[in-house]
Amino acid sequence: MNGTSAVAARATVRTARVALIGNPNTGKTTLFNALCGARARTSNYPGTTTSIRTGTLDRHDHIEVVDVPGLYDLHHNTPEMRVARGVLDAGGAVADLVVVALDASNLTRNLVLAAEVLAYKRPIVVALNMMDLARRRGLVLDANALALRLGVPVIPLVARDNDGIDRLRQGIAEAVARGVVAPVPADLPSGTASLEEITAWAERVSHNITAGTRRAGHDAWTERLDRLFTHPVAGMAAFVAIMCALFWALFTLAAVPMDLIEAVFGRFATLLEATLPPGPLRDLIANGIVGGIAGTIVFLPQICLLFFLISLLEDTGYLARAAFVMDGVLSRFGLPGHAFVPLLTSHACAIPGIMSARLIPDDRDRLATILVAPFMSCSARLPVYVLLISLLFADNPILAGIAFAGCYLLGASAGLFTAWVFKRTVLKGHSRPMVLELPSYRRPSITNALLTAKDQGVAFLRTAGTVIVAICIVMWWLSAYPKTGATPEADRLRAQAAASTSQEQTDTLLSEADALDARAGQAGSFAGQLGHAIQPVFSPLGFDWQLTVGVVTSFLAREVFVSTMSVLEGGVGGADDDGVVDRIRRMKRDDGGPVFTPSTAAAALIFFVLAMQCLPTLTVTRKETGSVKYAAMQLGYMSGLAYVAALVTYVVVRAAGVP
Repeated sequence: MNGTSAVAARATVRTARVALIGNPNTGKTTLFNALCGARARTSNYPGTTTSIRTGTLDRHDHIEVVDVPGLYDLHHNTPEMRVARGVLDAGGAVADLVVVALDASNLTRNLVLAAEVLAYKRPIVVALNMMDLARRRGLVLDANALALRLGVPVIPLVARDNDGIDRLRQGIAEAVARGVVAPVPADLPSGTASLEEITAWAERVSHNITAGTRRAGHDAWTERLDRLFTHPVAGMAAFVAIMCALFWALFTLAAVPMDLIEAVFGRFATLLEATLPPGPLRDLIANGIVGGIAGTIVFLPQICLLFFLISLLEDTGYLARAAFVMDGVLSRFGLPGHAFVPLLTSHACAIPGIMSARLIPDDRDRLATILVAPFMSCSARLPVYVLLISLLFADNPILAGIAFAGCYLLGASAGLFTAWVFKRTVLKGHSRPMVLELPSYRRPSITNALLTAKDQGVAFLRTAGTVIVAICIVMWWLSAYPKTGATPEADRLRAQAAASTSQEQTDTLLSEADALDARAGQAGSFAGQLGHAIQPVFSPLGFDWQLTVGVVTSFLAREVFVSTMSVLEGGVGGADDDGVVDRIRRMKRDDGGPVFTPSTAAAALIFFVLAMQCLPTLTVTRKETGSVKYAAMQLGYMSGLAYVAALVTYVVVRAAGVP
C-alpha cells in the first residue's frame, strides 16, 4: 500500500468511543489520566451543563475515552446518571465499550454499579483498581474468578503507579476490535430489580472471589484519623487550619506568577506604545487588547493553583471528611458541605470559586452556591476597601481594622442569608441529600493534580477568555472616546512651562496640564457622559457624577475604581500610595464641597462590599449555569441589595449628625 492509500485508509477508520464509569473515589480520574495522559480536554456533555473529560487513548488514536462523572448507581435521576445513561442507552451517544472502574478494597459497594452496567448488555472491560490498597488491608482477590463470574475481562491494576495500565490499554483495544457483548450472568438481578436485591448479589460475588481477612491495624489507623477529622470540634479546627493554608497559598504562591504576568504585559504595552505611531490604533492595541488579555490571563495562576491543591486534597481522602464536617453548618442556610471550597476560594477570586462549584452534585445546591459566591470579599475588593476605610478612619487604626474585618463578615453573612432566601424561593425544592462514602486515605498523585490544573486552566481560557477580552475592549473604548482635546487651562499651563527657566517647575506645570486633560477626557468620554446621566440614580446615596463614574467603570472590575478616581482627581497610582489617598480625600464636587464626606464614603464602602461589579464573573456564571438568566439574576439581586444597604447606611449616618 503506497503512502496516499495508507493515509486514505486511516482516514476511513471510525473513531471508537470508550466510556469510563465508576463510583467516586475509585481512582477513576487517575486511571483516565494514565490512559490518555495530556491528550485530554474538558467540555460539557451534549444537552447538559455537566462537565466531562474526553481524551485519546495513548497509542490508539482511533479510540476516544469519555470520563463519565462518578456515581454510585443508576437508580436516581441525577446529572451524572443522565450522562451515564447517555452512553449506555441505545438512543444516546452510545459507547462502543464500557470500562467499569472498581475499587478492589471496597468491592461489594462497587459491584452494585457494575451489575447495573452489565444489565445494559454493552461490551465491557473491568478495571480492578487499587490492588495495592486491598493487599495492605490483608485482602486477596482472584481477578480470574471475578472475570468468570461476570463474564467479562477483568484487569487488576494500580493506576496511581501506572501498574497494569499497558495491559488495560491493550485489553481496551482488543475489546473494541471484537465488539462482543458477553452474556449476562445467570444470577444477575434484572434491570427492574431493587437496589437491595442488587446489593445482595454484589455481596455474594465479593465473598466468593475474596480470600484473607482485613487487617485490624490499618482500619484502626483510619478510624483514629476519622475521629479527628469528623469530630464536631477537632474536625472543625483541622478544617480551619487546612483551609487557612489553602487560602494562604492562593494569595502568596500565586502572587509571583501574577505579578510576572502583569509585568510582562506592562512591558509589552510600553514597547507597543514606543513602536507604533501615535493614534487610535496604538491606543486600542496597547491599552484595549493587550490590557484585556492581561486582565484575563492574570487569573490563570490562581485557577490552576486552586485546582491543583483541591486535586491533592481529594486524592488524600480529606476533602470528603471536610464536606462532612461543613455540611452541618452550611445546611442550616440551604447549602451542602460541598459548597465550602467554592465559598472559601471566592475570597481570592470569585471566578475559580464558581468554577470549583462543579464539585457539587445537586443542581439546586450548585446554582445556589454559584449565585452567592461573589458575595465573598475577593482580592479585587481590597484596593477599594483600603481607599475607603483610609478616608473614613485615617487617624484611628483600631476602627480601621474593625471596619476591614467587618467588610469580610458582612459579605459572608449576606451570602449565607441570600442562599437561605433562594433555597426557599427561586430554587425551592428538595435538594438531594449529601451521600458520602469516606474514601481510604491515600498518597496523592502529583501527576493527576498537574493534569487537572492544566485542564481547568485551558478550559478557563477557552470558554471565558475571548468574552472577557471583548468586554475589556468595549469598556476601554467607552472610557477613551470621544476625545475632548486640550483644555484652555491646560494650554495656559503648558505655555507657562515653555517660558519657565526651571526644569522642576516645567515638569510640575506639564504634569498639572496632563492631569487636567486626563480629568477632562474622562469626564467627557462616553463613560463620563454615562456617569452624568446616571448620577440622579445615585444621588440619594450622596454620590456626585465623579463617584458615579467610578462606580460605572468598576462594573468592569472592582479594582478599576481606584485608578478611575485617581484619574478624575488628576493623578495616577494605587490605593497603597499615600499621596493618592490624600489627593482623593481632597476631591471637590462641582459646588466646591468634598466628594467623600464620611456618610458618602460609608455608603460607597457598603455598596462595594455587596454589589456585583465584575463582568468576567458574570461571564463565568453564564457559562457554568448554561443560561444568561442566572447571570442577570446575580447582577440584579446583588446590585439591588447593595443599593438598598448603601442607602440605609447613608441615611442612618446622616441622621446621626455625621455629614
